[in-house]
Amino acid sequence: MSEKQHANAEQAPSVSLLLLIILGAIGAVTPLAIDMYLPAMPVIAQNLGVSDGLVQMTLTAYMAGFAIGQLLHGPLSDTFGRKPVMLIGLILFSVGAFICATVTSIEALSWVRAAQGFAGAAAAVVIQAVVRDMFEREDFARVMSFITIVIIIAPLIAPVLGGNLAVWFGWRSIFWFLVIFSIIVIGMVIWLIPETLSAENRQSFHVLNILKNYAELCRSARVLGLIFCGAFSFSGLFSFLTAGSFVYVNIFGVSPDMFGYLFGLNILTMMGMTTLNSRLVKRLGSRFMLHFGLTVQLISGCGLFLCWLLDSGLWGIVPCVMFYIGSISTIGSNSMGLLMSHYPRMAGTASSLAGTLRFGTGAGIGAIVASLPSGEVWPMLISMALCSVAACVFYWILGRK
Repeated sequence: MSEKQHANAEQAPSVSLLLLIILGAIGAVTPLAIDMYLPAMPVIAQNLGVSDGLVQMTLTAYMAGFAIGQLLHGPLSDTFGRKPVMLIGLILFSVGAFICATVTSIEALSWVRAAQGFAGAAAAVVIQAVVRDMFEREDFARVMSFITIVIIIAPLIAPVLGGNLAVWFGWRSIFWFLVIFSIIVIGMVIWLIPETLSAENRQSFHVLNILKNYAELCRSARVLGLIFCGAFSFSGLFSFLTAGSFVYVNIFGVSPDMFGYLFGLNILTMMGMTTLNSRLVKRLGSRFMLHFGLTVQLISGCGLFLCWLLDSGLWGIVPCVMFYIGSISTIGSNSMGLLMSHYPRMAGTASSLAGTLRFGTGAGIGAIVASLPSGEVWPMLISMALCSVAACVFYWILGRK
C-alpha cells in the first residue's frame, strides 16, 4: 500500500454496527417502495378501474426513473460528495411518496412513480460509492453483504406489511408509510452519516468529462460483461415483481397477506446465501463466489422452465423462485466488487452505469412481461429462466477475462 493509500485508509470513517444499520435503512428505501405495494396491485387495479397491465406498468415506471436517475447521481456524488446527493434524493423521494398517496388516476400514479424512482436512485448509488471509498474488492463484497442483510429485512417485511395495510387501511396507506419512513431516514442522514469522499478525490463536474468516463467504461468488454451479468440476474427478480402477485393471487388463489409470507421465503433464502457469501468471500475470493451464485441461479432458472413444461403448480414454482432470488445478492455484490476494484476514482460513475443498465434492463424485461397475458404463468417462468442463461453467457464470454 502506498503512503497516500495508507493515509486515506487512516482517514476513512470506521464502520460501526450503527453505520451498517443506517446504510441498510437508506438502502431499504427502494425495496420498500417496490415490495410494499406488490400485494396491493390487484386492489389498486380494482380501485382505479384499470387493467392489471396498467398497474404493472407503474412498477416499470419506477424502475425506469430509477435507472435514468443513477446516470446523474453517481457523477454528482463524485463531484459534490456523497452526503448532499443522498440527502436531496431522499427529500424528493419523500415528496413523491406524499403525492402518490393522493393521486386519483393511474396516469398520475405512473408519472409520479417514475419521478420517485429518479429521486430514490440517489441513495442506491451513494451507498455503493461510500463502501467503495472505504474498502477494496473482497472487503467491498464482504461489507456489502452485511449491508445487504440489513437491506433485505425490508423486502422480508414489506409485502406482509403492505398487504395488511392495504386490507385494513386501503392501498394509499402504503405511501403514507413511505412518507414517514423516508423522513426518519432523512434525519439519520443529517445527523449520523459522515462524508467519505475526500476533497482531493473529487472530480470537476463537466458534462464532457462525465461522457468521457462513461465512454471509458463502456469500451471495456470486461466491464460490460460484469455489468450485464448482474443486470440479467437482477432482471429475473423484476419478472417476478411484475407478475408474481398476479400469478400467486389470481391464478393460484393465494390471499394478499399470504403472498407476503411466500415472498418472505425468497428473502430468507437470500439472507442465508448472503450470510454464506460474507463468510466465504475473504477465503475463496469474489470470483469463486460469483461462479457459485451463477450456478445456483442457472439451476433454479432451468427448474422454472421445467415447472412450466410439467405444469407442476404453485409448490413446484415456489422453491425455484426462492433459490433464484436468493442468489441475486451473491452475484450482484461480487460482480460489483470485481468491477469497482479497477475504478477507485470513478466509483460513483461506475456504480451509476451499473445501476442504470441493471434497472434499465429490469424495466425492459418487466415491461415485456407486463405486456404478455396476465392470466398465464409462462411469461414469468420463461423470462426468469432466460435471464439466468443470459447472466451466465455475459459473464463467461466477456466478464471473466
